[in-house]
Amino acid sequence: QVQLVESGGGLVQPGGSLRLSCVASRMITSVFNPNQWGWFRQAPGKERELVASITTPTNRNYADSVQGRFTISRDNARKRVFLQMSDLKPEDTAVYYCNALTTTSQAKYSWGQGTQVTVSS
Repeated sequence: QVQLVESGGGLVQPGGSLRLSCVASRMITSVFNPNQWGWFRQAPGKERELVASITTPTNRNYADSVQGRFTISRDNARKRVFLQMSDLKPEDTAVYYCNALTTTSQAKYSWGQGTQVTVSS
């Protein structure tokens, strides 16, 4: 069974940066590599939303709210997906999750525990 483990969250002041990491343990690379991967977030009282996705380094997409501030990347050999977040804002506060994506950009696997990002002064 696929296990997604996110890490790297924390408390940061507005304007600060964080780098999130996600590892797809118990997944062989031949399954990891063809997948499109994404980062989602869920703020209190709100639905979970997709904020970034990556197929290849030249095929990345971002939600308007994070465009220009967040960068998604992947390391196929280590089965990891990263989210570099810069110029963080209080509205970025949420629990962040990674997952592989279906063709309709829905989550493909069970969710991991997520990693909390709190942006506050």
